[in-house]
Amino acid sequence: MSSRQRLFTLMYRVGFAPWDGHPLPQALRDLVEGSAALPAGTALDLGCGTGDSSIYLAKHGWTVTGVDFVAKPLDRARAKAATARVVVEFERADVTRLSTEAVGSNFDLIVDSGCLHGMSAEDRDAYVREVAAVAAPQARLLIVAFIPGSSFGVPGIEPDEVKQRFARDWTLLSSGDETAMNHNGKNPARQYLFQRAV
Repeated sequence: MSSRQRLFTLMYRVGFAPWDGHPLPQALRDLVEGSAALPAGTALDLGCGTGDSSIYLAKHGWTVTGVDFVAKPLDRARAKAATARVVVEFERADVTRLSTEAVGSNFDLIVDSGCLHGMSAEDRDAYVREVAAVAAPQARLLIVAFIPGSSFGVPGIEPDEVKQRFARDWTLLSSGDETAMNHNGKNPARQYLFQRAV
């Protein structure tokens, strides 16, 4: 088990998961319900935690796989999906090894709401490679990430780093503040929407 896995396992064990209960990203709502909404297809929710984004997508007709490398939140996610009467495949998997962890491939939409920004540089390298490996041609990738210094305990990631890391295999369609995370005029999160380059 990596140090990152040990940390999150401990945090869930003691019940300290401050990311639970955050509102759904407005950027995700726009993709699913906005004026230029994507047609429902297959979706992969990276670092899905207790499953809120996965369940939201499933309610709107998407075939969803949610992955997390900690078991406890996945159990809660399954219970929440059952209560919501939607089907989501929740799998224990590491986002730095997606192509070897049997989570599927050719996803039309990949969503990361708070996963990439907590990783080391080495894990980020693997994450970028693995996300590209499981994406369908023309897939969309939505990342919501905190900027450095905006959240206690999360390293954050600079907007320029996000754009640079995905420049080879993805085209940036839009980016900006994630308005659902606005707190008293301070917005710690940014959203980035990419399309897979063929």
